[in-house]
Amino acid sequence: MITEEQRAFLTAHRWAVLATGRRDGSPQQSMVGYLLDDEGRLVVSAKAYTAKWRNARRQPRVSLTVPDGRAHLVVYGTAECIDADPLRAELTADVFAALGGGDRPDPSTIVSMLDEQQRTVLRITPDQILFHE
Repeated sequence: MITEEQRAFLTAHRWAVLATGRRDGSPQQSMVGYLLDDEGRLVVSAKAYTAKWRNARRQPRVSLTVPDGRAHLVVYGTAECIDADPLRAELTADVFAALGGGDRPDPSTIVSMLDEQQRTVLRITPDQILFHE
């Protein structure tokens, strides 16, 4: 599904605009950091009380725009909402390492922090990817 050119673009960037659908059908957008996993899915850490999380739980069809000046990649896909450990902790540790540029935290040591911050994960499987220049 994902080409090598698309993978390279997504790997070279870390920030995207995530669009989800509000209850009334209008769009809601959030700037998010992401990680591209080995299977070509985008992984986003989100807090459970945010609109993006609530919207994706209700309507999992989402889009992300990854900008680079006027060029940008648009990903249309389906969000999987992950709020249970150990997968939540594993994926969050991966996202934190990718965004922080440092060492990956041990997932077992961050569970209480994830609970306290009400952190969850959106894992987005692309259905279509478009590159615009």
